[in-house]
Amino acid sequence: MAAQEQYEELGRQLGAVVAVRRDLGRLLPPECSPASAGLLALLRQNGEMRMGRLAELLAIDMSVTSRHVAYAADHGWLERHPDPADKRSRLLSISPRGEELLAEVSARYTQALAVCLKDWSDDDVSRLNELLARLRESFGDCRGSAHQPAAHHERAGCGAAPPARTPVGASVGASLRDTIPYQEIQE
Repeated sequence: MAAQEQYEELGRQLGAVVAVRRDLGRLLPPECSPASAGLLALLRQNGEMRMGRLAELLAIDMSVTSRHVAYAADHGWLERHPDPADKRSRLLSISPRGEELLAEVSARYTQALAVCLKDWSDDDVSRLNELLARLRESFGDCRGSAHQPAAHHERAGCGAAPPARTPVGASVGASLRDTIPYQEIQE
């Protein structure tokens, strides 16, 4: 197991990653917030769903989710239609305009990363991708609601239970086009 100092340094480095994410967020088209891009990436990754499920995946309140969904729908990035199983509910899906937006975001992010990491070897970039995926998986094992007992988290190898709304700060997808962190959606 790593020494306490290593975890402290990791915490500092993860804070620096948040700054990198903020810089990448500045590359988004003016009308597209990181929250909108993250919501669309989740819809693309998980497919059609109800708003309640989207709020659950985003780990934010339904009112905040509703506001982000309304904004994305107003811009034509997602579609809402009646749920055949329950006509009172609506299903959300990414629209063709939303797909175009995510393609543009992906191209911008990819270009910026290529420029900033131009002196990195392919092996270094691959290793970073592997380690970040592993970190994300480890946090996924530790995530849970406040209602889960600490024993659940100990079985997952994480020690004490995390707070109910642990900010993940990790990407919602495995590829560059899906790298919008959950914490930015809460803005």
